[in-house]
Amino acid sequence: MKLFGLAGDQEPTLDEIHAQQGRRPSAAEAIAEDRRRKSISNRQITGASQITTRQSIIPVSLVTTLFFLWGFAYGLLDVLNSRFQVALHITQGESSGLQAAYFGAYFIGPLTYSGWFLRRFGYRYTFMLGLGIYCVGALMFWPSAVKRSFGGFCGAMFIVGSGLSTLETSANPYIAVCGPPKWSEFRLELSQSFQAVGSVVAPVLASFVIFKNVGENGESLESVQWVYLGIAVFVGLLAIVFFFAPIPEVTDSDMADQAEMTSAATGYQDKPMRKQFFLFWGVAAQFSYVGAQVGIAGYFINYYTQARPDEPLVTAQHQGANFYAIAQGLFAIGRFSAAGLMYVWKPRWVLLIYQTMIMIFIAAAIGVDTGNGTRANWGGLAMLMIVLFFESCIFPTIFTLSLRGLGRHTKRGASFLVASVCGGAVVPAILGNVADKVGTRHAMVVPLAFFIIAWSFPIYLNIGSKAKELDAYRDSHVGTEEGAMDPDSKVAHDKDIEANHMELKA
Repeated sequence: MKLFGLAGDQEPTLDEIHAQQGRRPSAAEAIAEDRRRKSISNRQITGASQITTRQSIIPVSLVTTLFFLWGFAYGLLDVLNSRFQVALHITQGESSGLQAAYFGAYFIGPLTYSGWFLRRFGYRYTFMLGLGIYCVGALMFWPSAVKRSFGGFCGAMFIVGSGLSTLETSANPYIAVCGPPKWSEFRLELSQSFQAVGSVVAPVLASFVIFKNVGENGESLESVQWVYLGIAVFVGLLAIVFFFAPIPEVTDSDMADQAEMTSAATGYQDKPMRKQFFLFWGVAAQFSYVGAQVGIAGYFINYYTQARPDEPLVTAQHQGANFYAIAQGLFAIGRFSAAGLMYVWKPRWVLLIYQTMIMIFIAAAIGVDTGNGTRANWGGLAMLMIVLFFESCIFPTIFTLSLRGLGRHTKRGASFLVASVCGGAVVPAILGNVADKVGTRHAMVVPLAFFIIAWSFPIYLNIGSKAKELDAYRDSHVGTEEGAMDPDSKVAHDKDIEANHMELKA
């Protein structure tokens, strides 16, 4: 129970939180406290529960740089998948070992060391830990390339994934909670848009710079060595920057306090972690969605090469990387568009619309073959690229909506949601082996099946009892100005009772 974060160690009790609410520090004090750069007890209310949008701009902007970083790493991963098939003479099924190593780390890290480290030492030092692990993993690419060892690359990718999962365990919830709760989905969607930009830049660089000179037979890996060495240096320097960066700590006590300042509080945080059934539904949806997304991204270039029987394999792979960059560009545009829609629409509506469109276009990508197996299948490619546009908002929206109402369970809930990213280690392996037998286009039924599971989550959000609570968070006044709270919240109610009691005594 302790290993997987269900035992409640280091988590504040509601009595501890209530005892501190009468002398709650201000948001300004919470921001000033970060200059001491020491870890803060997770049981302590720091005042960060009241941080306004203006006060959150600098820390949110700094953490957003991390999203670009792992977007770049993720974009390179998908190109490396097809590159190693040629350079190391492995099958599509075997190449899925990269995804298995990268996303397998997401299952281990958040539920063990990184989740524990976040609750024990706070956000700043978890950012630095993740960057440090990522740096080590990037350095391991050099000896793996020298030895031309696919196992070595998988090991290095596992370490990279461990570092990035640690960053995601801290960065995603930090963006979600640092600022007014009503804009939680909008903040994370906007920040993750820059992750999508990194995913666009990576395959473009891979096509025109990194893998431009791969030898006549396409088997040179020298460029891989230098790229990951450069990444290691950059990441190491970024870890130093985060030591000095103004990152106000947001504890689970702050989140419990914030939950009780909103009219949306429904007592979810009163329940033990093992009874947070809504969270675990979100985890299952996230596992299924991420697995499907990674499967499509990892085999997009394979889909392209099979859709272009009129081109030589090496040429098709280069062109496939270019088209994948365009598809990732659509993904990035989709993220920005979803962020804009969430500014004016309810996030649960946006999630349902985008996931429904995914279902339609992935089915079309499977069924359409305008080339009849001899010419370019532009119709199928177009459908698959549109799928990436609508995939854009799903991860951050499921993430933030699943955390709603968790209060003191927020950090542990975030660990489970990040761990669900390990779906990316499962679905590509299934997809790759099916693709070896029936072709990549028909094998897309595998991600379709997992998308159906994920689709159940927004359907419930829009027809179930949770909708009213989510809408109450959307209408909350907490954080819109310092000291603001909803008039019908628990904290406001307790203050009214205390004030009436004082009047009676007088």
